[in-house]
Amino acid sequence: MKIGIIIGSLREGRKGESVGRWVHEQAQAREGTTEFELIDLKSFGVPLLEWEKVPGGAKKQYPYDSVLAWSAAVDACDGFVLVTPEYNHSVPGGLKNATDWLYPEWQGKAAGLVGYGSEGGVRAIEHWRLILANYSTVVVRQQVSLSTMEEFDGAQVRPNERRPGELGTLLDQAEQTVRQQQS
Repeated sequence: MKIGIIIGSLREGRKGESVGRWVHEQAQAREGTTEFELIDLKSFGVPLLEWEKVPGGAKKQYPYDSVLAWSAAVDACDGFVLVTPEYNHSVPGGLKNATDWLYPEWQGKAAGLVGYGSEGGVRAIEHWRLILANYSTVVVRQQVSLSTMEEFDGAQVRPNERRPGELGTLLDQAEQTVRQQQS
């Protein structure tokens, strides 16, 4: 089983890189056979979706190498954890755009959501639940909501004492959902 941990922020000085590394470190420390891969969206350079084709009907044949690489990275995972900032009470545009480029790569997989923002990223998390439902993605109930006002030192995440337990539950649920989807 392979679960991708996707860093969804593209901004310079982003907090998401620190959050993604923290999630990955916590996941790597778990016992079991699940492989966890850190996937940094920024490294792909996915262009704005202006293509005339509907990605759901593209059969993974995309017009840009960057999108093909992004497709392969997501497709190689059985599930994923989206590390998402909250921008203007919603999801970040770059991550939404990159998500829109793909369709079968997300379909029927498990997902966990780790958000951050002044209110813990909860509105972005709720929006992702609706967006991912379109792909028949099974989003687990547990979420991790990190407050940028209380759990960061600059761009470095400093999760409070209950966050590792919440993340552990999220990862347990994601692994269980992947097993159910595969059976």
